[in-house]
Amino acid sequence: MEELFKIYKVDSQEALRIQTQKNEPHNHNFEELVIGISGQIEHFIDFDSEIYEAPFVSFVSKGKIHRVVPLLKDGICDFWVLRFKSEFIPETTFNLYAYYHKSATLQFAENRCFKRLDQLCTMIYEEMQQENPELSVVRELLNSLFTMIEVERKKQQLDSNLVYKNQDTTFKNFLSILEENFRRPEGVNYYAEKLFMSARNLNAITQSILQQSVSEIIETRKLIEAKNLLISTDKTVSEIGYEIGYTDKAYFASVFKKKSGQTATEFREEMRKLIS
Repeated sequence: MEELFKIYKVDSQEALRIQTQKNEPHNHNFEELVIGISGQIEHFIDFDSEIYEAPFVSFVSKGKIHRVVPLLKDGICDFWVLRFKSEFIPETTFNLYAYYHKSATLQFAENRCFKRLDQLCTMIYEEMQQENPELSVVRELLNSLFTMIEVERKKQQLDSNLVYKNQDTTFKNFLSILEENFRRPEGVNYYAEKLFMSARNLNAITQSILQQSVSEIIETRKLIEAKNLLISTDKTVSEIGYEIGYTDKAYFASVFKKKSGQTATEFREEMRKLIS
């Protein structure tokens, strides 16, 4: 995508067309937000596939390997799709969702909040139809969209007290530091020191938000990158393990099989057959 921003609708006819097209797992150089008004979505992301029923919001960050198939429900499908370059809105409230699939899709109730998302998308679409759209207006509307989604997420997670808000900020900072350093052979203490806190407190926060320890989250990020490299490069398993911070080939192989249920070689062969 060359544009900074674009928005379009997927209706029932377009959903049926997409279903008949070759649709391989892929990644892209932009951020994508899908807002499902009606219908369902089959979403393959981080090497797992799930079906979500509208209303929902799904965010896919740049570089994620994924595949989206829009599905009709009661003969209807109605999605907004918003695509934008990272530099269009550098700071969003979606850092929390950028790396973990379970947080990437949020199902809504058909309430006032979700109707406002639809209204905001309509306003953005109408602005983009102008001969010379005001991108500054679009940017502000998009910021409002993210703010409303974040408000709903916090309601669903009972995120209403100051302690949790502080935890949320710390967790986002942890994810940001992790993204810069996950290829290094660093453990919990490294990240805790970067955040000026104890490893015990950092573990308490990650357990509270994702029900995973810091070590598990680090390992998850490493393995997602390993899977990306297994598909997108011809590097050996050993080379990939070393690139993401595993100096012991046998240990990397053991962790990969334990977490994925298959060896790295088996995964590569299976995914390449799927993609081809």
